[in-house]
Amino acid sequence: MAAVKMYTTLVCPYCIRAKMLLKQRGVEQIEEIRVDLNPAEREAMMARTGRRTVPQIFIGDTHVGGCDDLIALDQRGGLRPLLDV
Repeated sequence: MAAVKMYTTLVCPYCIRAKMLLKQRGVEQIEEIRVDLNPAEREAMMARTGRRTVPQIFIGDTHVGGCDDLIALDQRGGLRPLLDV
């Protein structure tokens, strides 16, 4: 299964929803980068993605986007193949 990295904050409901969906799809480990604890990580996230909102989700080297992007990817059948790489 491909590695999953997610930029998050503690209280973000979209982060929680994204983690739940990924776990439903068999992801056992998510590398979380907490941008609320380390402002430098938010700056790095913004430089890497061009976005400032969380979550920002990476599966392998692919930037999936946020929670809505993850849900849309799953609904059109693209999430599972990306995870199974």
